[in-house]
Amino acid sequence: MSLAYSHQDGIAEIHFDDGKANVMSTRWFRELEALLDRAEKEQPHAVLFRGRAGMFSAGLDMKWVPTLTPPEGRELVEAFSGAMLRVWSLPIPTVAAVTGHAVAGGCVLASACDVRFALDGPYRVHMNEVLVGLAIPTWAAVICESAFPSQKLGELLLLARPFSPKELHALGVVQELAASEEDLLAKARTSARALAALRRDPYALSKARLRGPAVERAKQALAAETPTRPPA
Repeated sequence: MSLAYSHQDGIAEIHFDDGKANVMSTRWFRELEALLDRAEKEQPHAVLFRGRAGMFSAGLDMKWVPTLTPPEGRELVEAFSGAMLRVWSLPIPTVAAVTGHAVAGGCVLASACDVRFALDGPYRVHMNEVLVGLAIPTWAAVICESAFPSQKLGELLLLARPFSPKELHALGVVQELAASEEDLLAKARTSARALAALRRDPYALSKARLRGPAVERAKQALAAETPTRPPA
């Protein structure tokens, strides 16, 4: 299994490492949902998401996607959107430690977190759907809109422009850059511990009020958005 869960000192960490590109699949999203169930049951102060050095996630496994039947493709779309919208609306503060490339689904997952820290280096954060012949689904656009400044959304979602960690830091998408993986995890964990100061119930209610209407709107749009193959 490429996803692992730990809970220490009030911080839950979800670590994904398949030794390669940390690709996502229907099974991956089901495993993620199960770990989110566990986090909601244990009620940590924050949930931290991290990949492996050099790779946060390259998104869907695009070698596997074309092999899916139409029902399997629809199941993937529902699992993908459901898991990402759940992270975005999780009633627990979330932190992303962007350890490397975050492409398509990897970019969405990082965007779905409340705060982001990134390892500095020659890698990209990239919504590449239109480059590979896919339209951006509404649910993914809604999540990315919450993390990126409005003046850059066209470049991100329509022009498929890749962004470097330094650019994201300058734009405020990433709170801090780190020179090493060790430094990155230290910064992300420090931020996660600081989130313990937030009162749990007011935070959860505020997040539901802030994002709940957009989640419902995205779910309604999903019913009408039936791509010939799932989004990357």
